[in-house]
Amino acid sequence: MSRVVLRSACRSAVLATAVPLSVLALAGCSGSNDSGSSATSSSGGSLKGQTITVYSGQHEQTVSALVKDFQARTGIRANVRSGDEAELANQILTEGPASPADVFFAENPPALTTLENKGLLAKADAAGLAAVPSADSSAQGDWVGVSAREAAFVYDTSKVKAAQVPVGVKDLAGPAWKGKLGIAPSETDFTPIVTRMIRTAGEAGAKSWLEGLKANSKVYGSNEDLVAAVNRGEVEGGVIDHYYWYRLRDELGATHVHSALGYFKQGDPGALVDVSGAAVLSHGKHRAAAQAFLAYLTSKPAQQIIATSESYEYPLAAGVKNTKVSRALTASGPVTRAADLGDGKDALELLQSVGLL
Repeated sequence: MSRVVLRSACRSAVLATAVPLSVLALAGCSGSNDSGSSATSSSGGSLKGQTITVYSGQHEQTVSALVKDFQARTGIRANVRSGDEAELANQILTEGPASPADVFFAENPPALTTLENKGLLAKADAAGLAAVPSADSSAQGDWVGVSAREAAFVYDTSKVKAAQVPVGVKDLAGPAWKGKLGIAPSETDFTPIVTRMIRTAGEAGAKSWLEGLKANSKVYGSNEDLVAAVNRGEVEGGVIDHYYWYRLRDELGATHVHSALGYFKQGDPGALVDVSGAAVLSHGKHRAAAQAFLAYLTSKPAQQIIATSESYEYPLAAGVKNTKVSRALTASGPVTRAADLGDGKDALELLQSVGLL
């Protein structure tokens, strides 16, 4: 069977060489409006016919569906430049005020936090911020949370029983997983877990943990490769975001899936519920139209597209649920605050220091 391309544009945490590590840590509708059809500026002028440029590190198929619906509802066109979120953030920094980007749509908070710390994000309008829980967006109001995903442990059901799934991500560095584990450390989804381990165990403890992971693991270049390797029995388990398993199930068919998902206990560094977010660039030339796009992303029509798409992410707006995922978002505990993940610089430096990047 040919491989179905249902992947995120976000691939690697490795930094673009144009920007040194010390500079960058990473390699109209209202909240209650169900129509998502407003297309007027704050001064009352029509935004119809304007074109915004969106730099997107999010899932391409879902973003395409969102953009198509947004354009139909508002008459505002959106040109999407998809790529690795870290590389796109680097590009925005390099381009400076000349950047054509009006919106940055990232898969993880650290990329947004980096640009936020550099003063490159405009305040998000209240319409977008009000539609999702305040804890799921920037504490400074510079970007809005759009969707969420949960870190999970995928395991080979022929070799690992559900009761043997580790309850803590730290356990994976122990001798029980020697030669049995797979990891994808260059994925930007992995960096927040390292950040949480640093906060929990300190830098020395996190480094020791990463060294244990490295000794125990086969390294893969992507979460798609890792989840497929577990399913075919190449390794017994690995840490991924939950949606990679669901997309593999769709690709292969349920009868060809020989793996399952387990979850770390609440409060563990591996029990990560992370958000994707979007921001308006402060230097953007179409700020009002870009704000309309942010407000649309948190509107119920957009959130329903997310809930029913093949990205298998969790929508954040009240009253919209993803029934395609067997585990409810509320079972996962609270979404991890962006402030707890920072800009990811410390995690990336640690990954580099142990030779995992």
